[in-house]
Amino acid sequence: MRRLAELKQEVVALGTFVKLMRAAESVSADVHKEIGDAGLSISQFGILEALFHLGPMSQKEIGAKILKSAGNITMVIDNLEKRKLVVRTRGETDRRSYRVSLTEKGEGLIKAIFPLHSRRINNRMSVLTVDEQKALGVLLQKLGRHRD
Repeated sequence: MRRLAELKQEVVALGTFVKLMRAAESVSADVHKEIGDAGLSISQFGILEALFHLGPMSQKEIGAKILKSAGNITMVIDNLEKRKLVVRTRGETDRRSYRVSLTEKGEGLIKAIFPLHSRRINNRMSVLTVDEQKALGVLLQKLGRHRD
């Protein structure tokens, strides 16, 4: 039979997990409003934002930046390309690879919505002091890196 201390720790862990998930869902729904209003999925926005801030990248690099699988990235980029927000160009040294870059239309869209998105995040996070935000960031990195 498990000890009482282990059971108490499990109750705290489960409660903390529920609070983390509820907070994440609440914040995500709030800060992603502009994205939905612009007709973009979160993955599409992530790709546009990465290309805007980091420049052209391969699909593999994009997947690593926004934490999506290769198959998912291909589909999302296909949809962005259909909307003429990104363009793929074949690599000069490796003809099997493609670089993805923003089109003028894609750059205009991300320039229009990113500042609103950034302000919404800042406003939502301002319920915490800067020191609390830093402490939370450290704790979340620790939690995210832990593997059993």
